[in-house]
Amino acid sequence: MKANGTELTTASGVYVIAATPFHEDGRIDEKSTDSMVDFYRACGADGLTILGVMGEAPKLAAEESVAISKQIIQRAGPSMPVIVGVSAPGFAAMRSLARTVMDAGAAGVMIAPPNTLRTDDQIIGYYKQAVDAIGDDVPFCIQDFPITFSVVMSPKVIRSIIQELPSCVMLKHEDWPGLEKISTLRGYEADGSMRHVSILCGNGGLFLDFECERGADGAMTGYAFPDMLVDVVKLQKAGKRDAAHDLFDAHLPLIRYEQQPGAGLAVRKYLMKKRGVIASDAQRKPSAPLSAKARAEVDYLFDRLAKHDARAKAA
Repeated sequence: MKANGTELTTASGVYVIAATPFHEDGRIDEKSTDSMVDFYRACGADGLTILGVMGEAPKLAAEESVAISKQIIQRAGPSMPVIVGVSAPGFAAMRSLARTVMDAGAAGVMIAPPNTLRTDDQIIGYYKQAVDAIGDDVPFCIQDFPITFSVVMSPKVIRSIIQELPSCVMLKHEDWPGLEKISTLRGYEADGSMRHVSILCGNGGLFLDFECERGADGAMTGYAFPDMLVDVVKLQKAGKRDAAHDLFDAHLPLIRYEQQPGAGLAVRKYLMKKRGVIASDAQRKPSAPLSAKARAEVDYLFDRLAKHDARAKAA
């Protein structure tokens, strides 16, 4: 399975989870969408993932999801593969969006499990049915995010999905704690019981420093400094462990603050606005905007970061 000439099974680096920019009145901001894509490219992103949890996908109408997907795919161009989140309550909607975005040039799709799944057999069966629905010619990424979706996928379950479904090309890993899961999956690969797929990690980058050391290929997350994520992955690949950790540690207070459940997207969008990436930090309702006190705290952390990373000074 190839996407824009790049096999997603060997994808590495940083695939940024993109926000969806809105005007203050809730309309999609097309101009900011283009500037956001340009910003991610300038940061060195290897690809983009759109319509994820942080992309406010459930708040979009079906036609809006298609429109923004096409816009981002076109703006990103062939050099920056785009993966589109197509998770939906039913397979008809999933198939429609998946086939449409693939026809528009998407690299692949991302599928999260519904929170009704409880057993291993149910989880594996769900992904088989999803592939039947969207077609086995569509490369897909498993989204393993138990904190949000309440579905726990063991390494053996993930191995079964990968082995039984050739169109599975990637795992978005954001289990927590999850370092041992990465080691186990790479162990399966080493002993020949699982084929290789790309493992890109989420959770706002909170554990990226050690995830790379455990065998992850990079990050798939949307921290407001994706350029830092790019640098950390490159430093780890170059064997510059201390330099990678030093850079990561400078950002850790801001990463931690951004990871607050229920407030993370508001913080991220505020930082993106602060960096000049988007015109407004508005979320589509229902939403939880930042209080004045919270904004002041983010400003404080931002200013402290500037002492260690000039990219905060330039914002």
